[in-house]
Amino acid sequence: MTISEEIRHQLIVLAQTSKTRTSEPSRTQPTKWYPERVRNPNGELDNHFTDSSAWELVTNLLKSGHPVETIELKKPRGATGYVMLIDIEDNQPQLYVKLQLGSGQIFGRSFHYSDT
Repeated sequence: MTISEEIRHQLIVLAQTSKTRTSEPSRTQPTKWYPERVRNPNGELDNHFTDSSAWELVTNLLKSGHPVETIELKKPRGATGYVMLIDIEDNQPQLYVKLQLGSGQIFGRSFHYSDT
């Protein structure tokens, strides 16, 4: 299922500000947020993404209308996850990004090459 413009707006607003975004894992919200393992084809200073450049990519893609699908998360059970599959570079797997909205906060749950 695709997301509404209201949800897209919330994701953008929260993702573009360092005070309202996090990718820190917890027991109830595990993460696979590994920007440093993903090659950044547009990186001028770094060959790989940093936490900051990962969030910048997410924000820019959301603003450009990149497709976002919803999934039901296992942890926390029943919560909604927002997933983007991104063609980042030829001859590389897609980039898998999963986000979760919280109360005034966005959680980066996944940022890694897709397993599929």
